[in-house]
Amino acid sequence: MIVKMRKVFVACSAAGKDRLLTALRDLGVMHVTPVEPRAAVADEKTAHDLDAMGRAVQILSGVEPRGEAPDEPPLAAAREALDIYRRAIEQRNHLTALHRRIEQLETWGDVRREQFERLSAAGVTPKFYSVLADDFEKVHAELVQPIRELLAGRVLLAVVQRNGDKIELPDSAEELEFPAQDRPSIRAEAAEIDRRLHADVERLHELANLAPAMRAEHSRLHDAAQYAITQRGGWNDEALFAVQGWVPIDHAETLAADLAEKGVSAAVKHIEPAEDEEPPTLIHYPLWATPIQALFKILGTTPGYREYDLAPFFMLAMPIFTAMLVGDACYGLLFVLTAVLFGKKLTSATGSKTEARLILIFGIATVIWGVISGNYFGVGPYDMIAVGGIWKPLGEVLKPLAILVKLKPDGTIDDETGRNLTMMIAFTIGCVHLILAHLRQLIGLFPSQKSLAEVGWIGFIFGMFTLVWLMFFSKQDQLPPILIPPMWTLYILVGSWCLIALFCYPSRSILKRIGIGIVSNLMSISGAFGDVLSYIRLMAVGLASYYIASAFNGMACGMAGSLHGAGVIFSVVILVLAHSLNIALCLVAVFAHGVRLNMLEFSTNSGVQWTGYPYAPFRSACEPVTQTH
Repeated sequence: MIVKMRKVFVACSAAGKDRLLTALRDLGVMHVTPVEPRAAVADEKTAHDLDAMGRAVQILSGVEPRGEAPDEPPLAAAREALDIYRRAIEQRNHLTALHRRIEQLETWGDVRREQFERLSAAGVTPKFYSVLADDFEKVHAELVQPIRELLAGRVLLAVVQRNGDKIELPDSAEELEFPAQDRPSIRAEAAEIDRRLHADVERLHELANLAPAMRAEHSRLHDAAQYAITQRGGWNDEALFAVQGWVPIDHAETLAADLAEKGVSAAVKHIEPAEDEEPPTLIHYPLWATPIQALFKILGTTPGYREYDLAPFFMLAMPIFTAMLVGDACYGLLFVLTAVLFGKKLTSATGSKTEARLILIFGIATVIWGVISGNYFGVGPYDMIAVGGIWKPLGEVLKPLAILVKLKPDGTIDDETGRNLTMMIAFTIGCVHLILAHLRQLIGLFPSQKSLAEVGWIGFIFGMFTLVWLMFFSKQDQLPPILIPPMWTLYILVGSWCLIALFCYPSRSILKRIGIGIVSNLMSISGAFGDVLSYIRLMAVGLASYYIASAFNGMACGMAGSLHGAGVIFSVVILVLAHSLNIALCLVAVFAHGVRLNMLEFSTNSGVQWTGYPYAPFRSACEPVTQTH
């Protein structure tokens, strides 16, 4: 539920502004909007220190504390951590360049430049040439010494001529300059950089002991910055100080009394938001839907103040979509174990339990779908029975649960019927999902005439669903061929279209009402068919995940049988890597397809464009906004 807001104005004497701001911060209910936006900035030093502290805390969050804690202030430790981080990036880049240079100088081996400098000092100055191996004997000089073979049939020669005569060279000869820095010296430089990197890493481990103090300092700096922004963004003159902002309706009515209790004398006025104003969005989630906050946090999306709260719908749909897209009971079990075993660490890292709970719910839903679809790491119950041994009893237990696995009369698995049944489920879920979207919009628009247009859209979505059903399943002998007679589909589509055209744009002029209704919905009509059809991805992606797992299983089994002892090791490695890759692809699919069906198809049909911004009251940084009941 999106909480109703009131626009609030609070004014006091100029002498009392500090007491007012302190009281407002303690109450923590007012989302302040600046009266003077250009003046609402923190001082440069505080902003700079806050940025440095925030980046340092982020860097050290992934570093394990080790050793003794340095005896230095948090801000100094933060700047040192940033210096080490920047220096490490530069040194790693330099180290990479040095290793590349060592590879490029492989031609010269480990010859040191100082050796040639000593020869030159003694009057012997060698020159270096690359020649074809067949032209080696064509080089005439006082001394010709081959050093090493090169690529493309060439050799590297050292040539010395001290009597002043010209060196005779073949046409294939190319003179090479000895590099300014030899390989041993480059290795020594790389070793020194590596030593410094290890020392810096150890120092970061020591600085990580100060992470709690740095987080506390970050909160203090955040509070100071917000205080300055609020003060400078208010109305300031010699006599008065005033601030404005948004307050939830239940707090707006008691704000004056709450300030008086804190000893602040201030004038408070609250009004309804104007039509052209966009208050911040504060959502009170039902307790059972709170885990979906984790997804909204990742996506960074907030519905507009005058839009609808879709969290309950997302909480119902996303576990189902995730289960169908992943489709494997064992993958789901891994999600459950991840949430159980690493839930505390995840909660500590994010400051919220919603992430671990959402992973747990997704995992349980995936296990259930994997069981009824008979998929365990790409192996089905009938595969276990066929393998025999210890797997046969397990397959016999799991076989009755795989209700989506159908058999042909000869006892073999009927893959086509199973796919069609899964496709039917996907389209049915899509139809229900989209109808719920328009039903939500109907409730929001009632009693406006536009709510009747939503009745039309509900009928039109159902009509498109029956049309899709006819297209895909009308020739299936073993499954229900049609939902309703084809002519009924036509009647539903036409009748629903008439409702949409008549009531989507209420007007006293019937021609204007119908004309605008038809023109404004032409694209939406064609889009409705695509929206229903889009849910086929739930079947297609889940099926692809199964076939990928099954193919890798076959590859690993083949390798284990052909290579005997060593093959077992390689097959285990292949299985671990292959299923890890498949799980990663499934997670990508959850965001690319599962989230898309909610954020695009469902949200569009429910009229939510996610144009809002979150409610962020003026309060201490250590007091997060509570969005749940």
